[in-house]
Amino acid sequence: MDFKESAKKLHQKIIEWRRDLHQIPETGVDTPQTEAYVCAELDKMGIPYRKGLGRHGVAALLEGKNKKTVFAVRADMDGLPIREETGLPFASENGNMHACGHDAHAAMGLGTAKLLSDVKEQLEGSVLFIFQPGEEGCPDGPGGAKRMLDDGAFDDPVPSAMVGLHTGCIWKDFVPGEIGYRSGGIMACMDRFEILVKGKGSHGAYPHGSIDAISITGQLISELQTIVSREIDPLEPAVVSLGEVHAGTAFNIIPGECRITGTVRALNQETREFLARRIEEVASGVASSMRGSIEFKYGWEGPAPVMNDPSMTEELRLAAAKIVGEEKVREIARPSMGGEDIAFFLEKAPGTFFYLPGCNEEKGQTWPHHNSKFDIDEDVLWIGPAVMATMVFDWLKKQA
Repeated sequence: MDFKESAKKLHQKIIEWRRDLHQIPETGVDTPQTEAYVCAELDKMGIPYRKGLGRHGVAALLEGKNKKTVFAVRADMDGLPIREETGLPFASENGNMHACGHDAHAAMGLGTAKLLSDVKEQLEGSVLFIFQPGEEGCPDGPGGAKRMLDDGAFDDPVPSAMVGLHTGCIWKDFVPGEIGYRSGGIMACMDRFEILVKGKGSHGAYPHGSIDAISITGQLISELQTIVSREIDPLEPAVVSLGEVHAGTAFNIIPGECRITGTVRALNQETREFLARRIEEVASGVASSMRGSIEFKYGWEGPAPVMNDPSMTEELRLAAAKIVGEEKVREIARPSMGGEDIAFFLEKAPGTFFYLPGCNEEKGQTWPHHNSKFDIDEDVLWIGPAVMATMVFDWLKKQA
């Protein structure tokens, strides 16, 4: 099945979807307006769905000949609490912004649904379309992927394979019109940890009466960095970064407590678990050596590393070559230490997460993700649906 020309004919509609969604960004899992928009478009296609998964997620099922063989296509659709400064004629004015490309992801998800629904009678299996809120995280608990799974998004039917994509400026050496793929780890885990350093407060004039939580924290900050520099293989990507340090109420009071929060990034589960264990051990050891103690919390609810299945990644590569040509399908040499909660879905179904470059230097679209001026090149929007529809169709045919 050749989806290239049909995707090009659908291109203006995909742009329209993207621009409509761009004007109504919602954050976290509180995305009722976005959910309603997606459902209305699915209604036009005649694709049944379940909504309200993970609060406002949508799971739409396009049934083919074999209802037991299911391929999942995932598109995230939440925005960020950023005031837009792009100057686009369809810019958001509600105080939020699609500053990470999720408007395009959702539009391309709809595009893939339309392409496949148009050839429904030829589909050898079924396709489950996941429109997910909360990829950027939620202040009141897990993000959208885990919430949707907890609400049964993958329970009935159970997919046997899946695909998802990300557009924008993640890998700078790619240009619009290309496809980036990578087998194995492509993005890191996205964990949060918190250390409460506990000492004994005192007047600043009498430091000998204190167990100085700030002094302990100073030593601890230095020692935590040696975990990566001296205990992790230099060829194994790993990050321990501190983002917050909070202590004290006055210039002349030595505080009894200091709170540190940070993030851990790793590309495999073994390294992830090692870092979590060693952060607690090092923090406890430093604190006790200076007569203090710690309370430690590690956020295992964050997504694990994004692991691409080798066989599904090869299926993606073959499909992409049909659409853009072999010479424009390139392996991603270095993974990203950013995180993505598609990892939760990929733990349930073997699949692959690929890159569709969306920033165009010639058009001035070089602003990074999560920036108030972030924008994408709409000329690439037909490519994502064409590639995903081809991959889904061909894989289902091989299973028949």
